[in-house]
Amino acid sequence: MIFDDAVTAAVTGHMNGDHPEDSLLIARAFGFPEAKASKMVGLDAKAGIWSVTDGAGEHELRVEWPSGEISERPEIRREVVHLYKAACEKLGVPAREEHQAPAGSGAHGHGHGVHGHGHPHGATGEEEGGPKSFSQVIRESSWGDHSSSEGSTFMEDIMRGKGTKQDYIDLVAQHYFMYDALEEVSQQLDSDPEFAKFHPADLVRLATLEADLEYLIGGDWRNQIEPVPATAEYAARIREIGAEGWIAGIIAHHYTRYLGDLSGGQMIAKRVSKQHGFDGAGVEFYNFESLGDLAAFKNEYRAGLDRLGERIDEEEQQRMVAEVRRAYAFNTAVFVDMSKEKAAQSA
Repeated sequence: MIFDDAVTAAVTGHMNGDHPEDSLLIARAFGFPEAKASKMVGLDAKAGIWSVTDGAGEHELRVEWPSGEISERPEIRREVVHLYKAACEKLGVPAREEHQAPAGSGAHGHGHGVHGHGHPHGATGEEEGGPKSFSQVIRESSWGDHSSSEGSTFMEDIMRGKGTKQDYIDLVAQHYFMYDALEEVSQQLDSDPEFAKFHPADLVRLATLEADLEYLIGGDWRNQIEPVPATAEYAARIREIGAEGWIAGIIAHHYTRYLGDLSGGQMIAKRVSKQHGFDGAGVEFYNFESLGDLAAFKNEYRAGLDRLGERIDEEEQQRMVAEVRRAYAFNTAVFVDMSKEKAAQSA
């Protein structure tokens, strides 16, 4: 079984963006005890592959999946978690709470997380070891929707390096309409010090999109772009939530977009920069250098989601999870519309 480039890019992007420390533990436990850095670079049916750096230089590390050969995408997440927990056990390091095996389950219990199949209808849930954090519930509940958006043909082409420069320009244009709406309503988060932490000034993207579009299209870019129908509906929904003043709904869309930009979005930037020769200009949207440590920011963001979960009741949690899933559905619909538009133009 060979997993396609889009799946590999999504998994490695998530690992390198969200869990670089896990990759370092795996490297130290399974071949390079003095590793200083480790980056997941690939996978296949039998193993995960990491690029490891230690005092002697750079090495490739191939670690076989603990359960044997796999053939389905959800199994990747399971096996990576198994490797992480085995590495923690081997090194005498406590595993993160979300990956702690329940009592009596053994070291390789089947945990759930961003690559797993969470129950899509409940916004609260309990494992044998205790209640899940709200951020974990959101990740699990929306993973199937996230996978669908990654599987869109339009984005697959971009992630595989098969998309054209015009495809990328069209993507940037759609982002502009999305973020114009999102950053307009996100100003409401400033009304509460706790909510304001979700939206620091260094996260704001609209100015970078404007700069990218001017570089990619020219000074009259505003007259040359328009939203596809799904993008227009997406932006309208965001503004509808803003008009309602529904803070949890705003955060649902905020989470879906920005954490994606900070994770898989970084892989997109690398791919298109290499393919089309961009060096800063044209991909400024993905440059979050002023935000500092991206992994630390994302961890704090998820902690903020957990605190939010403690402030709202179960019904409101369920409503927010449903809105996160709706955001992913909009995202997929945008890619579908873009594929249709591209096909129509080439017909």
